[in-house]
Amino acid sequence: MAGEKETEKPTTVEEREEKEALKASGAELLGDGRHGLRINDWEIESNNRSILNSLEYQQWEEKLQTSHLPEMVFGKSSLVLLHVKSGIKIHFNTFDALAGWKKEGLPPVQVPAAAQWKFRSKLFQQVILDYDYTFTTPYRGSETVETNTEHQIGGIAEDGGCNLQWEDSTEQIDVVALSSKEPILFYDEVVLYEDELADNGVSLLTVKVRVMPSCWFLLMRFWLRVDGVLMRLRDTRMYCSFKKNADPTVLRESCWREATFQSLSSKGFPSDSAAYSDPNLISQRLPIVMQSTQKLKILR
Repeated sequence: MAGEKETEKPTTVEEREEKEALKASGAELLGDGRHGLRINDWEIESNNRSILNSLEYQQWEEKLQTSHLPEMVFGKSSLVLLHVKSGIKIHFNTFDALAGWKKEGLPPVQVPAAAQWKFRSKLFQQVILDYDYTFTTPYRGSETVETNTEHQIGGIAEDGGCNLQWEDSTEQIDVVALSSKEPILFYDEVVLYEDELADNGVSLLTVKVRVMPSCWFLLMRFWLRVDGVLMRLRDTRMYCSFKKNADPTVLRESCWREATFQSLSSKGFPSDSAAYSDPNLISQRLPIVMQSTQKLKILR
């Protein structure tokens, strides 16, 4: 026994502080190799998995009825927020996001004649750009009510019936609470899919979550840059403040921003694509196309 103690990895100051913060907040980490935590009736779990293999890729093409998918599809990655007491489950998964892309069917972004890209969905097969090759999705998450807490995360399986709906709201996300110096009990970023547009830009869908003692907050972002042509941001923010003995109040803010390189250049901004590698730095330069705030309502 003494030998075992000598070989134990010493606990760092940071690890001790994390454990103390979890304990003080009444939170606990998920066990059994799961990545996340339980806090105030919420069970929050993230999964970062590898990209689909060739067989899975083909199966997804068949299910989505398409021959075009992003270069990197993280099909089993997900973020799930389950309110155990009410059964409310908010989750983010790649299949639903791509189903939204397929259903919306935006026209392809027009590129200059001088930029004849060579897109390929399969090796040695050139594809005509007659579809939305940017994979822009209107997806803002999925929600359902579970009849029990035995839930499975990831994959393509569909959930049961849903008696939830989003209603327009005048409430706003509490940015003051988010900027407070509360300890961050849990943080993760999940990539759902990515495509480099044949080295002519980027199409990226991610979701980030942050959990504090008083609330959880997440940002789902679709980021598109077609070099020399267009930039597009579709952001979805969700916020839930922890309240005892009450159904959770979840707010969702959605914002769609978009601008052409030409319009930005006319305002004196750089026209070089290299100046727009970080969407956080240029989001305010992109004008708002659409914006809304909603609250999740439980239909009894």
